[in-house]
Order: sequence, then structure tokens, then C-alpha cells
Amino acid sequence: MRFEGKTALVTGARRGIGLAIAERLLGEGAQVALVDQDAEVEAVAKRLGPSARGLIADVTRTSDVDRAVEDAFRWADRLDIVVNNAGITGRSYPIWELTDEDWHQVLAVDLTSVFLVCRAAVRLMRPRRQGRIVNIASIAGKEGNPTLIPYSSAKAGVIGLTKALAKEVATHGILVHAVAPAVIGTELLQQMTKETVDMLVAKIPMGRVGTPAEVATLVAWLASDECTFTTGAVHDLSGGRATY
Repeated sequence: MRFEGKTALVTGARRGIGLAIAERLLGEGAQVALVDQDAEVEAVAKRLGPSARGLIADVTRTSDVDRAVEDAFRWADRLDIVVNNAGITGRSYPIWELTDEDWHQVLAVDLTSVFLVCRAAVRLMRPRRQGRIVNIASIAGKEGNPTLIPYSSAKAGVIGLTKALAKEVATHGILVHAVAPAVIGTELLQQMTKETVDMLVAKIPMGRVGTPAEVATLVAWLASDECTFTTGAVHDLSGGRATY
């Protein structure tokens, strides 16, 4: 119960990795605000029990983000942990077939949302001089994946944002990390062509996709008080694809 008495906010928490993270934090004693633009998040939170709360918000909109973060804070008069998980892969096409909308949509969901949530959260965490922020990036942000240029670019931006923010708040008691998974078995894989998925799995020495629970395990440690002298780092979760 290492998160007993703490409040967390997880974006994109209705399903997949976000839901697995929320369940892990709840299982270790946290109160968790699940944020998602789909109204189903309220039913998901209700199913998880009284320590979970569903908040409907479009994380690409400043007003929605500020409201959701403030609501999570008011719930227990504190906000200890923020996990920026909301994301989409976008269409899997070569650059000459992508539209302006393809680019702007992925950048808004995968990068702008992280900026907006981090800004709102840090404003509340700084006065208390404590907090943990974990941003879900991707191996694509380190290596680049063909036919996923908007996604690779956005995740590279998340990594850069994480490193810069961690240095800004290093003396304010707030630790900031990025997790860079390889292919994880979620519904997001359905947004990509089979050829793209096969290509990505072929790069993994373990020969399999990761699971949401494996991501949640790493996030839980980074969000805990056991993590004390690492910040601004990118933690790979790639089955051996990335080794430094």
C-alpha cells in the first residue's frame, strides 16, 4: 500500500495502458482520477470502486485540462502523481500520403496534451514541494518508425519535454520521467497496418509484444517514494529492442 493517502491522475485511462496503470495505483492504495474524453470513463471508474473517479475531458483543450486537474486536486486537497498516457498512433502511411490533419491531430493528442497537463499539475505541486510526473513516450520517439512520422515526432517531443521539465523542477521536490515502451498489446495496434505491426515486433529480441500490466509496474515504481534520485530519464520497456 505504498500509495495510501495519495491522489493520482491518469489520462487516457478508460482502457489499455492507462486503465492498467490506474488499476495498479488503486491496488496499492491511491485515489485515482481517470481522465478520458469518452464518457464511458465514468462507468469504468464506478466499477473500480469508491477510490476511483471518472473525469470527462479533452486533453487537447486547455480549459478541459485545467478543470480536470483542479477537480482531481479538490477531491483530496492534494495531487501527488500524474501520468500522461493519452495518445493515438494516427494513420500508418508514408509522409507523401499524410494530410495536415493527420499531423495536427497526433501532435495535439500525443504532445500538446502532455504540455497542458504538466503545466496545470506543476502549478499545484510546487507549493507542496512534492510530486511525481510520468509521461508515456515510445521507442518510436527515440528511433523513429517508418510510416509513423507524426507519432514518432510527437513522442520525441514528449521525451524532450520530460528532460527539460525535470531540470526546471528538480529542486522543487517534483520528479519527472518518461517511459518508452515498444509494441504493447492494446487496441492502438488496430490503428496500424498489419505490415507495420509485424515490422515493429520483428525488432524485439524477446519476440513478443509487451503487456499493459508490465508498463503499469514500471510506472508504479517511478511514481513511488522509492524513486528518489532519478529524474529526467527515459526508461525503456522494449523487450531488448533498446538497450541504452
